[in-house]
Amino acid sequence: MNIRIICLGKIKEKALSALIEEYKKRISKYANFEIVELPDESIKSNPSEKDILSIKKLEADKIKSKIQNSDFVICLDQTGTQLSSEELSNKIQDITLKGFSTIDFVIGGTTGLDKELVTHSNLVLSFSKLTFPHQLIRLFLSEQIFRAFKIMNHEKYHW
Repeated sequence: MNIRIICLGKIKEKALSALIEEYKKRISKYANFEIVELPDESIKSNPSEKDILSIKKLEADKIKSKIQNSDFVICLDQTGTQLSSEELSNKIQDITLKGFSTIDFVIGGTTGLDKELVTHSNLVLSFSKLTFPHQLIRLFLSEQIFRAFKIMNHEKYHW
């Protein structure tokens, strides 16, 4: 099983990077886990709606270049379905049982994700109706992927 987080931008905070690296290490016990960081587009102050749509399109093209047709794509977006940790664990297990060997979780940049990319994903997942920085979502997602594997394997974690 291969799990990738495809995201835009780099994490500059060392403490946050260290936590994500710890979850990468923990997840590697269960699956090949990779974080694919792509450069985000520069945003001028007070961008127009046209500017934002253009940025989303450029970033979507970068993301699509990393996704294979055989991958199961999960976009993180506020409009998506909210799942419990147990439901996410079951979903990951179901995806693998359906024959997918790679799951790509996609996190957008500052402007969010291009609607076309979201529409054509296999699943749209929301962590909350609240807005979080994409750096924190990367950490939250890494932790939830680890928790999903612990649940799948009936291993004690924080329950």
